[in-house]
Amino acid sequence: MSLRDKALKSLFWSFTDNSVSKGINFIAGIFLARLLSPREFGLIGMLALFIAVSETIINSGFGLALIRKTDSRQVDYNSVFFFNVLLSIVIYFVLFTCSGYISGFFNEPVLEDILKVLSLIVIINAFGLVQNSILIKNLDFKTIAKVTFISSVLSGTISILLAYRGFGVWSLVVKTLISSAVTSISLWILNKWRPTWEFSSKSFFEMYRFGYKLLLSSLLYTTYINIYKFVIGKIYSADELGYYTRAEQFQVLPSSNISGIIQKVTLPLLTNFKDDRLSLKSNYRKMIQATMFLTFALMIGMAAIAEPMIKVIIGEAWLPAVPYLQILCFVGMFSPLHTLNLNILFLDGRSDLGLKLEVYKILIAIPVILLGVFFGIKIMLTGMVFHAMISYYLNSSISGKLIEYPVREQVRDIFPSFIIALLMGIIVYLFGLVLPVGDVLKLILQIVVGAALVLASGHLIRLEPYLFIKELIQTRKLPFIK
Repeated sequence: MSLRDKALKSLFWSFTDNSVSKGINFIAGIFLARLLSPREFGLIGMLALFIAVSETIINSGFGLALIRKTDSRQVDYNSVFFFNVLLSIVIYFVLFTCSGYISGFFNEPVLEDILKVLSLIVIINAFGLVQNSILIKNLDFKTIAKVTFISSVLSGTISILLAYRGFGVWSLVVKTLISSAVTSISLWILNKWRPTWEFSSKSFFEMYRFGYKLLLSSLLYTTYINIYKFVIGKIYSADELGYYTRAEQFQVLPSSNISGIIQKVTLPLLTNFKDDRLSLKSNYRKMIQATMFLTFALMIGMAAIAEPMIKVIIGEAWLPAVPYLQILCFVGMFSPLHTLNLNILFLDGRSDLGLKLEVYKILIAIPVILLGVFFGIKIMLTGMVFHAMISYYLNSSISGKLIEYPVREQVRDIFPSFIIALLMGIIVYLFGLVLPVGDVLKLILQIVVGAALVLASGHLIRLEPYLFIKELIQTRKLPFIK
């Protein structure tokens, strides 16, 4: 199979994997939002920082190190596997021991038992890390899509049944555990790699030299994106955090779906061009243009239809989440840019620069967090938008130098897509204000009008990313891959 065909197949299955799994989880979330209260979602949100940091430590950068390593051997996989399993057990006992202190910090006694059970996913996920990395390395996203489909359906169905039976917050805990367990078990069934009893300190430290900086970078990034839940849960209330987490879950559906595809596909794919800087820049440029054409339209469009969408999908009880969602959409539209620019650093083996970037960004986040503490959640979220813009500038400044693709060129390439999306969003929002129809019909009409405006604009002005995506759909070939 040619690289072009393999790349297109990988793109299709990665898109399917992200879309189906997140779509199923989103649908399950709709039912759960109608069966549970904001407080119950908020309780899980209070623990998000601890679980996310633990998961990041388990990965330790070794997942990307294995994907990036072109001559990985059995001993490399073994070394990562045994280290991660052992580390996960240690981290679980740390969380178990600290669960009482964490519940006391938030003044929520139920968190102690929740954390003791929920943190089991750290051990469960450690068993699937190498299996997943091998599949990504081989661009076998079809298998990954099967795994995520099975885990999403089972975990979503069982959690809804538990919520209906009155299990409350525990239905959310069980959903996470079942998803992780089914994923790890399925990876072992569908991927034939098996560990053997060997460990190489040389292999371990070779990957560690790349991975430890990536670990520190990932820890800072993970802390940043979860610290807001921590602050809201501590300063405000579980209910308020529940509104925030539901808004975030709506926002991340498109942004994380696109970022997830980029993270999985672009790094192994662009590896083929890392010795040809001209081809790397050309292909990377087209990836950014196409990605942001979709991202801007989806995120700004979601901000425009936020109110009827919340009402129709999860009910009027969640209306306080609307302003949070509208602001978060402008934060989320920078997420794919963050992933794309960091992948250039990882491709070049410059995890040290990735670490430096995350240090800068976490320092910039401190005043944003203080805004939330003293002036309220909405002011903090507005600060997050400016933080995302500054972070993008820092990311693109450094990665752009590596492939001679400076910030001004990136902005020039994506600015037309942003203007089209912004004008579409304004028109769709104003259109919704004057429509004398019910919320369901209003939502449908706004979506149709928004999509028509974006497609018509791209066609009329012959916008490059629009034509690229159109060619991809019509020919089923990636135009830039040779």
